[in-house]
Amino acid sequence: MTTENRETAETREAVAPETGRSTLGWTVAGVLAVLVLGAATRYLEQNVPEWFEGDFASAIEYPVYAILLGLLGNAVLTAAGVRDRLAGGFRTEFFIKTGLVLLGASINLSVIVTAAGPAIIQGVVLITSVFLFTWWLGGRLGLDDKLRALLSAAVSICGVSAAIAAAGAVQAKREQLAYAASLVIVFALPSIFILPWLAGLLGLSPEVAGAWIGGNIDTTAAVTAAGAIVGEEALAVATIVKVTQNALIGIVVVALTAWFAFRVERRPDAAAPALGELWRRFPKFVLGFITASIVATWYLGTVPAAEGKATIAVANDLRVWFLILAFVSIGLEFRPASLRAAGWRPVVVFGSAAVLNLVLALGLAALLFSGFTVE
Repeated sequence: MTTENRETAETREAVAPETGRSTLGWTVAGVLAVLVLGAATRYLEQNVPEWFEGDFASAIEYPVYAILLGLLGNAVLTAAGVRDRLAGGFRTEFFIKTGLVLLGASINLSVIVTAAGPAIIQGVVLITSVFLFTWWLGGRLGLDDKLRALLSAAVSICGVSAAIAAAGAVQAKREQLAYAASLVIVFALPSIFILPWLAGLLGLSPEVAGAWIGGNIDTTAAVTAAGAIVGEEALAVATIVKVTQNALIGIVVVALTAWFAFRVERRPDAAAPALGELWRRFPKFVLGFITASIVATWYLGTVPAAEGKATIAVANDLRVWFLILAFVSIGLEFRPASLRAAGWRPVVVFGSAAVLNLVLALGLAALLFSGFTVE
């Protein structure tokens, strides 16, 4: 080794530890920034309903605050010239996957099996019809396949949670996920007041109204608010329908993974993906989601109801925290260029699918839930 090369190697060895420490320091600082904005999000989520009384304030969910604060932090850190250095701490994927695994703990499979026969039928028909329509219309309007998948899952299944799961399955861009989540919220908030008003205008029974609300509104908080406006019976049915649709996320994610592997991203001259390739592409957190559902169902069947409810409440609170951190990270990483390129077409696709969902859910609710009672 020449003297010059030896000096270069020694210099690299001397600098490397310092560089590593520096990178770790910035990553830790990035995580701290996410945690601070996450705490601010939780503070707003819990206090805004008290500051501004009314169903509208209560129904604004944490993704709204988290994304807005993330975007604000993005602007501040970019202006300060440190956003890219802190980016190692914006662990969006980890936060999302952990939150969705914890979501599985809120799915009591025994409730779905024993008390939600009509809800299962409604969920399967709605999800299949609305998903395929959204996918078809998105294709006709030339949307990117990954954005089509996010919009289709969000409007047909359960809003933000479904969009997150679909994003993992198709490896969508974070900007696309933020766009899909924003559309869910924009369409869900007016539904809180419009659907109960229409239910009264149409003379729907509380059970039918609840099934319509649970099958149509895409966010859990908005479903709860709208169901409560109609009454306790409507709220109970709306909750069962919503939980049933949430439980179908895993099936849709498996289908999306296979579809993108075999059709969307497969080269014409390539062989069919082997099972190993499908396993590599499959989002493993779905297995965690299913496992959490099974464990929670078993646990709730072995302990007193009050104890089980308290334990699941802890899991739900942890899930909210992780998803808050995920959406804060999305805001911090957000780059608007891809959204500007998408233009008005995703709004048309989502709005058209929402109208179809509104009409189809009403017909199914009237058909399946007339005379239905919650035991």
